Amino acid sequence: MSKIVVVLPAYNAEQTLRETLSEIPEGLADEVILVDDSSGDNTVDLARSLGLRVIVHPQNLGYGGNQKTCYNEALRLGADIVVMLHPDLQYHPKYLTELVKPLIEGTADASFGSRMIYKKNALEGGMPFYKFIANIMLTGFENLCLGAHFTEYHSGLRAYTRGFLEAVNYNQNSDGFIFDNEIIIQGFHKKFRINEISIKARYFDEASSIAFFPSVIYGLGILKRIASYKFHQWGIKKSPLYAEHVHPDVLS
Repeated sequence: MSKIVVVLPAYNAEQTLRETLSEIPEGLADEVILVDDSSGDNTVDLARSLGLRVIVHPQNLGYGGNQKTCYNEALRLGADIVVMLHPDLQYHPKYLTELVKPLIEGTADASFGSRMIYKKNALEGGMPFYKFIANIMLTGFENLCLGAHFTEYHSGLRAYTRGFLEAVNYNQNSDGFIFDNEIIIQGFHKKFRINEISIKARYFDEASSIAFFPSVIYGLGILKRIASYKFHQWGIKKSPLYAEHVHPDVLS
């Protein structure tokens, strides 16, 4: 029986946390961890009152920095499968059963929710049109450069096996939003099997989302990461992101 730990990278999630937890399929999670990235609201007290294991960053580390803490703690607790669920309800917890199924069955090493398998799902969920077009263009570019066939690199609904997280050097990744792209490239580099399921995401005031100008910086960051990976492949300049790596928990 696989131990499933759901991790919640939280920032000002007080308004949506309770509903997020209530929508997690019953019996799916053996444990739920919330990592608070120095919220300015009552997220931490609410999470503790709801019985969650809570870790608090005294200073804001960023979205990627939050994920690092999430995964390190989940592995420390003995997770076989780690599910990342945003506590802002942008990605509905109802998808978690389908998301983890291939990991439980051993047919995949990671599983991602994709808004772009059926592209109308993204628009119907309220994705801004400029993000919709940018998503398509960036995904196409990344697939071309990597020789991959993913429908999306930018979704925040994800599940990983312990083996995946222990093998990739995610602690070397960015502390920002580009973390999500870096860990996919790391998994691709390691030839892990990555599954995608079709999801709808919701865009509303309480849901986290990157604004226009940060989105531009994010897009440029992706181009830089792809170039860095190709240089690593070609032996021009090696990157620590793709170096051989054994997670400390494997050695303990």
